[in-house]
Amino acid sequence: MARRALTAALAGALLGAAAARAAYAAFTRRPPVGDAETWSRTNHRGEPITLLEGPAFVAGAGVAAAAVPGLPARVRVAALLAAAGAGGLGAYDDLYGVTASKGFRGHLGALAKGEVTSGAVKIAGIGLTGLAAAALTARRPADAVIDGMLVAGAANLANLFDLRPGRAIKVGLLAGAPLLAAGLRRGDPVAAALAALPLGASAALLPEDLGERAMLGDAGANALGALLGLTAAVTLGRPGRLAALGTVAALTAASEKVSFTKVIAGNPVLNRIDMLGRRPPEQAPAG
Repeated sequence: MARRALTAALAGALLGAAAARAAYAAFTRRPPVGDAETWSRTNHRGEPITLLEGPAFVAGAGVAAAAVPGLPARVRVAALLAAAGAGGLGAYDDLYGVTASKGFRGHLGALAKGEVTSGAVKIAGIGLTGLAAAALTARRPADAVIDGMLVAGAANLANLFDLRPGRAIKVGLLAGAPLLAAGLRRGDPVAAALAALPLGASAALLPEDLGERAMLGDAGANALGALLGLTAAVTLGRPGRLAALGTVAALTAASEKVSFTKVIAGNPVLNRIDMLGRRPPEQAPAG
């Protein structure tokens, strides 16, 4: 079983990485919607950057989920639903969203005034797709609610870190590595493959992100978080899933009060990890 789990993990990571790179190359030539300008934004430096990394991640992880051997049909469908649902709704917010309302509080406040924001649509939609994905993999019907909240909550949380080059991917890699290790340790090829495919896809796109040529945007960050949440739901027992959900909820609540960027900058260890691979503030982007 240990060898099968390792083989499944390698297959998931390699398929995710290869498909994500191929999708990014294809989308930069011909974007999935509109033209290159449609996906162009200004980053924290005031420089142009593309959001096409997000659709490339969704496509890469989706192809890996569809093609990696050994996944039961229900897990395969759940992974595709989590990635496509969170990624598609994130892309909707990327392309058509407005920034006047931010966070759960902002979107719910706008909703209370009768304004349906793109963020509110995304929150509701990811909640529904997360619950549907969880229902396919839950051990018991009662677990589907916990797992659905974990998938949706992780999708939202990952997006909160997509504010600086490489940050959301680094957080995803750090969060996903223990899940991958748990699957390998147990000799569980399903858990190992499910953990490896988003890690492979995101790691393959990390150079573009760190080089400040592209960013995940809502599409990529939401999909990355949703897949990691689904992996946690499949891999962990109920106490572990409740602990993960509590952590996601606590960090999400904290984001309404404090700036993650300020917290990271004020901690030497976190700041060193955050700056790893990034260009200095005065350095021009390569290429």
